[in-house]
Amino acid sequence: MLSNLLKTFSNKQKKVPDFYTTDLHSHLIPNIDDGSKSMTQSIEMIKELKNLGFKKLITTPHTMSHRFPNTKDDILRNFDLLKEEVEKQNIDICLEVASEYYYDEHFMELIKNKELLTFGDNYVLFELSYTTPVFGIEQTIYELLKAGYKPVLAHPERYTYFSQNLEKYNQIKEAGLSFQINVNSTNNFYGKNAKKAVEYLINNGLVDFVGSDTHRPNYVDALKESINSKIFRKIEEKNEIKNIYL
Repeated sequence: MLSNLLKTFSNKQKKVPDFYTTDLHSHLIPNIDDGSKSMTQSIEMIKELKNLGFKKLITTPHTMSHRFPNTKDDILRNFDLLKEEVEKQNIDICLEVASEYYYDEHFMELIKNKELLTFGDNYVLFELSYTTPVFGIEQTIYELLKAGYKPVLAHPERYTYFSQNLEKYNQIKEAGLSFQINVNSTNNFYGKNAKKAVEYLINNGLVDFVGSDTHRPNYVDALKESINSKIFRKIEEKNEIKNIYL
């Protein structure tokens, strides 16, 4: 009986807090990028995320011209197949779709033509090279804002040229950028540098959104631990998290 009580208590602790019942970054559409490898795997992960307390999942497959050249139509078509399967299996969770755009010339073209997939109030999620410093990001932020988009930088803590120069975060944030951190960065999933950077972002009130960046089942397993990490539990105290408005 004691073991059952302990198990119940443990399960209760592994629920997402109220400010994080909407996840805005994941790769749940099968066989479209480096995320889910099958519809079965997608459904398993969605069920696990639902069990963690998520009510809405905004999945964001890569749009990366040199590796995953997904078009808007590709993404929407494959998303419809996933959504149909979720409904068929009577999984009570809201699914939406956008994309995680890679910062390249193709991204600039999509901005110009206003062909970006967005979430919430016209937010656009994009990422940078992890190791090569980018140039002109302030101008790109300006172009996004001018086109009516609200730019959100995915996992800023993972870019080494920022994590090694922490004050740079404040500089690009002031240009009109929102930050979305990966929850698993709070628990060493991506290494010590990302953890150090995410602590800086959290402690300085620079975080706007949180996301799981779920690719495969091991990401969900890590998430179960990360949502109970000391660093993660400080997020709401020091930051105004906007996931609840999506």
